Amino acid sequence: MRTTRVVKLGGTELDRPGWLAVCAAAIGLGRDPVVVVHGGGHAISELSVRLGLPAEKRAGVRVTSRAVAAAVEMALAGPVNRQVVAALRDAGVDALGLSGVDGGLLTAEPLDPDLGHVGRITDVRSALLQSLLLAGLTPVIAPMAPAAGDAAPPLNVNADAAAAAIAAALGAAELLLVSDVAGVVVKGEPRASIHVSEVPRLIAAGTVHGGMIAKLDAAAAALAGGARAVRIGGTELLTTPTAGTRVLASAARAA
Repeated sequence: MRTTRVVKLGGTELDRPGWLAVCAAAIGLGRDPVVVVHGGGHAISELSVRLGLPAEKRAGVRVTSRAVAAAVEMALAGPVNRQVVAALRDAGVDALGLSGVDGGLLTAEPLDPDLGHVGRITDVRSALLQSLLLAGLTPVIAPMAPAAGDAAPPLNVNADAAAAAIAAALGAAELLLVSDVAGVVVKGEPRASIHVSEVPRLIAAGTVHGGMIAKLDAAAAALAGGARAVRIGGTELLTTPTAGTRVLASAARAA
């Protein structure tokens, strides 16, 4: 699927219907196949509070007990996924909501025992996604995934990382990490491009932090796995080929 784009839509921004509508309209204008992956951190935190569950994070990663994992599944595969699907369908996109559990789409392994039910993607059933795309459908994926042979609640997977794994598995033409930032900001200015070799230095200097670290890690993983291009930025990514920060994997790509 060499023309496919994988679009990850940020979690906090999904609470703004106007922002989501802009994204959906822009996706609807495109001609190439699209796979959408969404976050939903605010919805998970809100549901956890309502259920009396702790909302703890370590280095930006949600500590996920068995009960919190169930809340993650309830929020992401439920109202958040439906919200994104509804916005896309309103924009004329034939969207189909899925979680990583459906059809064995995603498989994961535990990331760190101290984080509980948090995982990293180990396998993507790309043939299923390709079949849906060939049928003219736009899969909308909630990023949770079961561990192989494990009947416990599915593992909570970072949405940027899940989008990267999907983009790599499909050999996607582009991975777009869309949020409310203009791109990777260095010394107060968004960068037009950044090489993955620069990332450790930028992290060590505190130039990038929090969610941007996860995005840059995801960008590097997608490129290493076979995605052809990655950009990080705002909704302009969806309509303007030069918008945002392009992440480069090699000198050859930079040239």
